[in-house]
Amino acid sequence: MPDYIVTIEDIENSDDKTVFFDFNDYIEGVNSDGKINAELVLKSLGDFIEVSGHVKSILNLECDLCLKPFKYNLDFDIDELYAKQALQDSYAQETELKEGQFVTDLNGADKIDIYDLLYQSVILNLPNKKVCGINCNGDNFLKEEELSDPRMDVFKNIQIQPKSK
Repeated sequence: MPDYIVTIEDIENSDDKTVFFDFNDYIEGVNSDGKINAELVLKSLGDFIEVSGHVKSILNLECDLCLKPFKYNLDFDIDELYAKQALQDSYAQETELKEGQFVTDLNGADKIDIYDLLYQSVILNLPNKKVCGINCNGDNFLKEEELSDPRMDVFKNIQIQPKSK
């Protein structure tokens, strides 16, 4: 696997403290129909590094309703913020994070792993409910004739008698 690491030093020493990064590869654990493409911009903002860009690919998913495979058009923007130094010292007490305030703490690390960032971003951008289409007849796979399990036959003729008083 190629090295998908960008060092903080590379960002700081580049023109306008900005590095452009193109990713075009497969990500292990993600079933894609071709490579995952990402165009990223890493920019130093003093104590923080901003990573923004766009990710596209076609994924092979399984429908949660009918269990059939289908293609999913993955297309989303990335906007991540990394703190160069540990934030724990700055926030001695518990504080509530609001939208847009999530920051990944590098804890003094001198590099950003683009592969890991993209893996996490792709997984988090998968739909909660994977459905092959608006007209999915997912209930068809639950029909009795399609799901006959001989071990369950014993329950077909059970009659429950009401409790007498």
